[in-house]
Amino acid sequence: MRLVFAGTPEFARVALRALIDAGHDVALVLTQPDRPSGRGLKLTPSPVKAAALEAGIPVAQPRSLRLDGKYPDEARAAHDTLLDVNADAMIVAAYGLILPQSVLDLPRLGCLNIHASLLPRWRGAAPIQRAIEAGDTETGITIMQMDAGLDTGDMLLVAATPILPTQSAGDLHDVLATLGGTAIVDALARREAGELPATPQPADGVTYAAKLDKAEAPLDCTQPAAVLARRIRAFDPVPGATLRLPMLPDPVKVWKATALPGSGSPAADTPTPGALVRMASDGIDIATADGTLRLLELQKAGGKRQPVDVFVRGLGGGTP
Repeated sequence: MRLVFAGTPEFARVALRALIDAGHDVALVLTQPDRPSGRGLKLTPSPVKAAALEAGIPVAQPRSLRLDGKYPDEARAAHDTLLDVNADAMIVAAYGLILPQSVLDLPRLGCLNIHASLLPRWRGAAPIQRAIEAGDTETGITIMQMDAGLDTGDMLLVAATPILPTQSAGDLHDVLATLGGTAIVDALARREAGELPATPQPADGVTYAAKLDKAEAPLDCTQPAAVLARRIRAFDPVPGATLRLPMLPDPVKVWKATALPGSGSPAADTPTPGALVRMASDGIDIATADGTLRLLELQKAGGKRQPVDVFVRGLGGGTP
């Protein structure tokens, strides 16, 4: 099948590679413009652009696809290129730009999106992180026929996977990226065979996965330990959860933690949420609104990620 692929980060690169390996003719790749990266702020291509160039696929990087938007000349040039390509379908995965109706209507089979949730749950920008944060036990990939709404199109194929109790967002991202590549190849094969009916999303169960914000990083110990442990997993690797420890002037990043069970109701002698309960080589225990949060992997400002025993030794001690 002759395809256009639109995507930007590593999640999308995995899908692009799967389509190439499956023998599809990817005639054009759309991706976000190169961004400054690293200490020298050198312009760096996206993972999708790097993969496309390696495969010898032409790349376009318009800043907008809206003909009535801020960059109409770039949008018009992109439209003209898409018309020339005359693709059967456009595959979209974490592209980062809104596709106007004029683009959605161009391919013969329309635009198919690889979305990292079981729609209609977790429409929006951060479905992987919000699923972990909410305590979901299952997520997956939905291949969706795109329309003008926010992840509202008909579902074509769904592939589920469990969320393991220790998985970080980074871990789950890698699982879903691979699953997404497999699912889109399967979906296109079924589409060619006429065996891929479209199913409207149910009206019930809609949730929105808001974009991650650095302001969410500080942990609020007036919440239960179980909630905080999920947030730590959800914000690994970005933006990272932070916590103030009484022995350090700056907040530390917490990369791994576990919730020790609480009584469910505070006792008279329960430590104040946020108080240091215990510090030892097997964990730093912090009081919360319900239960204790045991910190297992941390990072000082300007330092590296360290297991808790190394972190505690660096502080010069601990308590039994």
